Amino acid sequence: MKILTIGNSFTWSLRACLPGVAEERGEELRLEFANFGGCEFRRHWAYITAEENEPACRMYADYTMKLRELLASDAWDVVTIQSASHESWDYANYVPFAGLIIDYVRKYAPGARIVIQQTWAYREDAPRLREWGFDRNEMYRRLDEAYRRLGREYNLPIIPTGKAVEMALAEQPGGKFVNYDPGILLQLRWPDLPPQAHSLIGSCRWGQDKATGELTLKRDTIHLNIRGQYLQACVWYGFLWEKDPREIKFVHEEVADSDAAFLRDVACRAIKEF
Repeated sequence: MKILTIGNSFTWSLRACLPGVAEERGEELRLEFANFGGCEFRRHWAYITAEENEPACRMYADYTMKLRELLASDAWDVVTIQSASHESWDYANYVPFAGLIIDYVRKYAPGARIVIQQTWAYREDAPRLREWGFDRNEMYRRLDEAYRRLGREYNLPIIPTGKAVEMALAEQPGGKFVNYDPGILLQLRWPDLPPQAHSLIGSCRWGQDKATGELTLKRDTIHLNIRGQYLQACVWYGFLWEKDPREIKFVHEEVADSDAAFLRDVACRAIKEF
């Protein structure tokens, strides 16, 4: 299967586990990315427009190809699209750019199946949630509504990664991720970290500040950690190959066998229930 993603870092996370899943299942996979970190529908369309208006402009494939050249470079089975996470919860950010991109893909890769990936809500401790004035449950409700609307309006299927994340967080053995007072971040000293247990999203680590050389606490509260990346790969496998994720034998070395079995089961049910 030849898959091209037009997206951002929320599909780069597939690199951790989807190739291993496909190989273990005996499936050939070519996975290519037309991604930029944090890239919104509108920015992708701005790049496409620049490429069409300027013959020398090439924004994709490490700035060696125009998107239309990349789309025409192979017989893609699947081309995926998705919103940038920080705009995923407001459908006003999707239009008209998502539709323009869909039409563009249909023009230059007419044989490809266009599929939407439903992304996920941030972890409870994400600073942007406080800025926006709502919690992760409301973020998921809004992005779920927006992705479903996009799918309806353009008659496109949706890979329910976000739903699978919600189900796993609600059902996982051992409890849920417990949020913490942000004030403790000022009190922590290396190597102590804020609470991380029972999370599929985000990670915290100490790293050196390039400017000062001092150790600083670095938090990622939006991207999938390895548990979430394994779940994402299982959902994509089950959805795109139309096979039962519970049959997957591949397990990432950082994921416990029992946890992997739980995540495979969640992936299967998320696809069926979406």
